[in-house]
Amino acid sequence: MAIKTIRLKKGKDESLRRFHPWVFSGAIANLPDAIEEGDLVVVESHEREVIGVGHYQIGSIAVRILEFGADALPDNFFQSRLNAAYEMRRGLGLIRQDNDCFRLVHGEGDFLPGLVVDVYGKTAVVQAHSPGMHFCRQEIADALLNIPEAGIVNIYYKSETTLPFKAQLDPVNEYIVGGFDTNVATENGLKFNIDWLRGQKTGFFVDQRDNRSLLQHYAKDRNVLNMFCYTGGFSVYAMRGGAKMVDSVDSSAKAITLTDENIALNFPGDTRHRSFAIDAFKYLADMKDGEYDLIILDPPAFAKHRNALKNGLLGYRKLNAKAFDKIRSGGILFTFSCSQVVTREMFRLAVFSAAAQSGRRVRILHQLTQPADHPINIYHPEGEYLKGLVLYVE
Repeated sequence: MAIKTIRLKKGKDESLRRFHPWVFSGAIANLPDAIEEGDLVVVESHEREVIGVGHYQIGSIAVRILEFGADALPDNFFQSRLNAAYEMRRGLGLIRQDNDCFRLVHGEGDFLPGLVVDVYGKTAVVQAHSPGMHFCRQEIADALLNIPEAGIVNIYYKSETTLPFKAQLDPVNEYIVGGFDTNVATENGLKFNIDWLRGQKTGFFVDQRDNRSLLQHYAKDRNVLNMFCYTGGFSVYAMRGGAKMVDSVDSSAKAITLTDENIALNFPGDTRHRSFAIDAFKYLADMKDGEYDLIILDPPAFAKHRNALKNGLLGYRKLNAKAFDKIRSGGILFTFSCSQVVTREMFRLAVFSAAAQSGRRVRILHQLTQPADHPINIYHPEGEYLKGLVLYVE
């Protein structure tokens, strides 16, 4: 079947010539007859020069370019891209005996827009964020099984909440290869239960691995508070770092259960850890001043889209203001935003405003981002979503 062609309006190819992989709906001059969600399409300029080939979908992002300067994908497209993604991570030392959980595909950062693949031991969890990737899921699974040395045996497809609802694809979360083996994976020598069946995202926030390691460095002899703990990743690292005590807080009782399981997996019978299923803002409001000298604020995205940006920034400011009010003098605050629409500058200004409101002297020790297995395509700055600051509070 011939690939349909989408022609752009005059002058609307400039960002694509800078290799930005998105074609917005407002840039399109015409849509071919009978085009459907997920179709592979050729994108050409107003002057009919081929720009590239990609997946079409309904919405503001109409096409995600997979290959620039081509009018078709090579036969080995997915195998080649997945092999390259794996080889980069292996070459960077991210795949080791003491670290078998990592992100293998980070969408645009690995030149596979609309696709996320996280690996936990022998299981790969695949998420499609575009109809095109949804329709290619079996081809992707076959390519994953054929990556040299990867050792992937099970592939779980988890896209019920990530695909655009307008596409009416009715995806089912299911194993498309293999089945349940074990849900225990190793990160930097620590063991974690990964709940990819019912947990958030693919079951674990792999993107905080390096930041958890940094926290471990600062945890010795400190009283640690891990807010929005989810599976307790920061808590486990703080325990290994020699924290005096670690308290984990999350509004979800299920998250607290996962945290307790992960603490027990690594530190059975250790009495330094406590957990609380309670609203974060209520816990911060009720806790004693100076009770903690190391606090982690890693909330869910307060602004998931631009319409929520104003309220999201207000939320970050309120949350950090509470922490500044309560943290002990000489304390360290790890604070994060995973909202893509919140830029690094916006987040820093929100935290700065909270610090000024507290009237305390605050110094930046580190400015944090996502790790190497969440690479940012230099032509797609939107891929930088995780922002963090480590602050010393007098």
